Amino acid sequence: MNIRIIAIASLLIALPVSAQKKKTVVNDSNTPLHLLQPAYQGTYGDLTPEQVKREVDRVFAYIDKETPARVVDKNTGKVITDYATMGEEAQLERGAFRLASYEWGVTYSALIAASEATGNTCYMDYVQNRFRFLAEVAPHFKRVYKEKGTTDPQLLQILTPHALDDAGAVCAAMVKVRLKDPSLPVDELIRNYFDFIINKEYRLADGTFARNRPQHNTLWLDDMFMITAIQAQAYRVTNERKYIDRAAREMVLYLDSIQQPSGLFYHAPTARFCWGRGNGWMAVGMAELLRILPEDNPDRKAIMQGYLKMMVRLKEMQDQKGMWKQVVDDASMWEETSGTGMFAYAMIVGVKKGWLDKDEYGPAARKAWIALTSYVNQMGDVEGVCEGTMLGNTSEHYRNRKPLTGDLHGQAPALWCAYALIAEKI
Repeated sequence: MNIRIIAIASLLIALPVSAQKKKTVVNDSNTPLHLLQPAYQGTYGDLTPEQVKREVDRVFAYIDKETPARVVDKNTGKVITDYATMGEEAQLERGAFRLASYEWGVTYSALIAASEATGNTCYMDYVQNRFRFLAEVAPHFKRVYKEKGTTDPQLLQILTPHALDDAGAVCAAMVKVRLKDPSLPVDELIRNYFDFIINKEYRLADGTFARNRPQHNTLWLDDMFMITAIQAQAYRVTNERKYIDRAAREMVLYLDSIQQPSGLFYHAPTARFCWGRGNGWMAVGMAELLRILPEDNPDRKAIMQGYLKMMVRLKEMQDQKGMWKQVVDDASMWEETSGTGMFAYAMIVGVKKGWLDKDEYGPAARKAWIALTSYVNQMGDVEGVCEGTMLGNTSEHYRNRKPLTGDLHGQAPALWCAYALIAEKI
């Protein structure tokens, strides 16, 4: 019983019996039942660009509010403006999110896309200002690191990346902005990222990007987006086919290694569970690669087949509300937002590019978006986001991952979905 009904009932009880009127029975004779509006939990009817933009603004407002871009004294909290004299006491002011994590790289790219789709320059301004700030302070933190042997871990992640997570997504976003704004002073940061990716990132003997932690020579589903994102931007900058062709070749190696006959993917060859966000990274990675991969690439057909097979299974596994589960093919798992957002985005791209039938997949993507927005709270933060997840050997490992609020993995997929929904051209 809802609150309104309870309130009305209590009022009736308080009235004298003589004052109570006979309850009117609602039927088709006095109220055409076909005209009654159902109490839908989400948006119903036409999904307008204005509705989508409102969700973008809500998410962006929260991000903007919770991510200061200042250097402070970690002992006193005092803001530092003279970077030339700062020492090991200096650190980035702590907000809700780190400014240069891989989640931020994806979010920055989503904001760039949202700016293009909506025409609202505030999203692009935000990204430009953040990158300009990082480019300005990075040399000073580098000096401190050389002099003292220590510095703010957030800046150290930029100065000395140690994994593809540290470099791929952020570098890709920087390249995107740099191509639009040649005055942006991020060239040195980009070169540093590229140097790590090309010359230092761990690879298998055949050159395939891989991880050496926590297990030796492992292929992680998560990495397929990172690998695709940075090599796609290298292709855009240089126009050299070797970058995009290498991304495609590595995508096929992942397809051969961890895609299952169902179309879903194991988290890794040694982690035989179809983790939601991991599958989300692959769905987005394939969609993004196919968007720019030349038609004559010899691996394009295999990648398209892998993508289509995955989309078929995803549509089958979408729950009644429109969400996907923490482990995609386990209906007993909890609803997870970051994977849901990624799957919806991959479907929207497929529909708009003509890879997927719009009458079959359009409603599924729309349903997912509506469900996803119900997890954006009043603050503009996204709820139900799976915490960072290492490889696991049991279903309980994935079931017991915590659903978080305030994890940046949730914002980027929501923004990407919004962009794809309202963009005139994908």
